[in-house]
Amino acid sequence: MPHHRTALRLAAPVAALALTACAGGADDADAGDPAGPRMSASPSPSVVSGGDVARGESVTGKVDEDPGEVTYEVVAQKVDVGTEAQAAKAVADAADAEGRVPAVAHVKYTHRGGPALTHGSDVHEGTAVFADGRRGGVLVGAFEDVPGCEDPYDVDSWKKGESHVFCEAYVIPADATGVEVHWSQEDGEPYVWKFPRT
Repeated sequence: MPHHRTALRLAAPVAALALTACAGGADDADAGDPAGPRMSASPSPSVVSGGDVARGESVTGKVDEDPGEVTYEVVAQKVDVGTEAQAAKAVADAADAEGRVPAVAHVKYTHRGGPALTHGSDVHEGTAVFADGRRGGVLVGAFEDVPGCEDPYDVDSWKKGESHVFCEAYVIPADATGVEVHWSQEDGEPYVWKFPRT
């Protein structure tokens, strides 16, 4: 699986960034699948099979990693929403970001059980950002300076009890009233943390 880095630099212009799967456009195939990317996970004790999760509450899931199945605790901590000007600077063609703003979800993953990892994890692949029930457009690029965010592809050693915060960068409609962070389990409904726009 090819690795890419996903994040957003909110303060400085960014060159050659791809914008994909924008909500509200003609290419809304991904928006029709509310679960988005999927991971192998077991239900949380407090949320039986996906569904809404209270802000600050975590869920537990099992991810099939190399060298084996790892149990993670997952919690969406916050979503930073930027401005239309920042979205325009973050894409190769500013017209692609018209009427949209960047949204960066900070998600904390804690290794709770299973083998130690020695060359990365795929736990973040099940995370997506939605706005008013529709999947946002993914911002794909190489960024290392988002405050509080780690690059998942720089984490080569991960043992039980250790936590990392990975961020997912999307663009969402500028007039969206609510932002959601989804983390999906295989063949199940996504867990959803809701964050009102402030």
